[in-house]
Amino acid sequence: MKPQKSASERKYRFEFKHITILFVILIAFQLILSFVHKASLKTFLTDYSEKSEKDYVNQIASQTTSTLNFLINNGKHLPPERQKDIVAAINQTMQPNRSNPAFKEMCVLIKSGESYSIIDQAEVLVGFIQNPDTILPPPRIDHPRALRLMKEKGSELLETKQMYSLLERDKYLHILFPFQIENHLTGIIYFKMQPDFSAFTREIIASYDETTIIYLSIILLGLLAMYYIATYTAVERDEAQEALMEEHEQHLREQIIHEKESLFTKRIYHTHHKAEKVMGFIKEDLRSLNPANTEEIKSRVTRYSNFMSRVIYDMKWYDPPIHTIRSMIFNTQVNDIIRFIVDNIFLRISAINHQVSYHLDLDPALPVVHINEYVIWEIIEPVIQNSIDHGGDSELLIKIQSRYFPAEKKGKITIEDNGIGISQDLLDTDSGGVKKLFRENITTKIVEGQNSGYGCYIAWQLATQRCGWTMDAQNMENGGCKFTFEIPFS
Repeated sequence: MKPQKSASERKYRFEFKHITILFVILIAFQLILSFVHKASLKTFLTDYSEKSEKDYVNQIASQTTSTLNFLINNGKHLPPERQKDIVAAINQTMQPNRSNPAFKEMCVLIKSGESYSIIDQAEVLVGFIQNPDTILPPPRIDHPRALRLMKEKGSELLETKQMYSLLERDKYLHILFPFQIENHLTGIIYFKMQPDFSAFTREIIASYDETTIIYLSIILLGLLAMYYIATYTAVERDEAQEALMEEHEQHLREQIIHEKESLFTKRIYHTHHKAEKVMGFIKEDLRSLNPANTEEIKSRVTRYSNFMSRVIYDMKWYDPPIHTIRSMIFNTQVNDIIRFIVDNIFLRISAINHQVSYHLDLDPALPVVHINEYVIWEIIEPVIQNSIDHGGDSELLIKIQSRYFPAEKKGKITIEDNGIGISQDLLDTDSGGVKKLFRENITTKIVEGQNSGYGCYIAWQLATQRCGWTMDAQNMENGGCKFTFEIPFS
């Protein structure tokens, strides 16, 4: 799980995805607005059409009622020409015409007893008014919807004298207008309309489209402005990131140089420490040189010198070529290296300090290894020196043992002492599974200002990273500590 960044470390960026989100939101708002607007427009047109048709029908019905009333009172005394004009006017009202395309059907339903007579011709209507006993001819067209509405609402309308309208799904508006003329005539005028507001609707839709285009243009301009701002901001952000990256790289370069200088300083100290000790032995051997020991001292000094060359070589190479460490040209006897280190390094030191003794138990069956003998020297010598440095003030016994296990094709070297052991916190492993004892700058020495904690690190690095061995350290049950090397043989 990645650690959560603090508020100061969080980065807020306005990128293309944010513009896309804004665009989607604006389009969604536009669609919702369009839907609401169209729904409101539809409701408005429906209400307006119904109201307009009612007003129109109310006007026609009033005119028709007035005309009927006039015919009842004065129809018999009118001259023929006047009667023709009235018939023509009523006929124009009752028939669909071009002046009002929405008008589809009209008839007059005269109540006679419990039934209704339908009149849809002006001549028949005028003749019936002048002579109510006249037998009415059948209407020119059938009016089934008018009869059904009369059966449902006729009695109620005649009692309340209120106009009734019904808008059906097929967009036809049915209107019933009751009338009663001085107790002489009672009935209902039926109208069938189909409102046609196409021209008016086209005007509204055109206005709505114009508004939509303006609104979308504003949105587009806003998006272009946001895109320009986001692009300008992204360029500035990239420039700032590039400058920050260059600064970070410069800081890393300075840090690497500092670490290399620190590492080089440690190597100089480590090399100086080893060279000072070995050079002392070389001087001592040269002072004791005589004809009897010339070959012995020559061999020992040569080995000392080769070791010094190797130490100096490692000092100037951070990552030396692998062929200088492992190669088939090397055939090194590990037991021989251990004996030489003990006899010609530590026993010469122990001649001054009689509190340290050594016990070697070396297996002669241990095969040769194809590793530079001076690399093995750099692995074994720091571990033995560590036992001496941290063994305590009592007499110290260092046991070095080598074993070969042919069945497992593996060799093992152990270096143990009877000192005070290793602090437990140094035996704890870090996140990489490596014990702290083998990490750089880790030490048990308490001398201030001493550049220590490097010997075990060098030994572990060479053994595990360069030679392919395994290395471990642990405390003994009876006191002291033990270092173990495992050597694989193919």
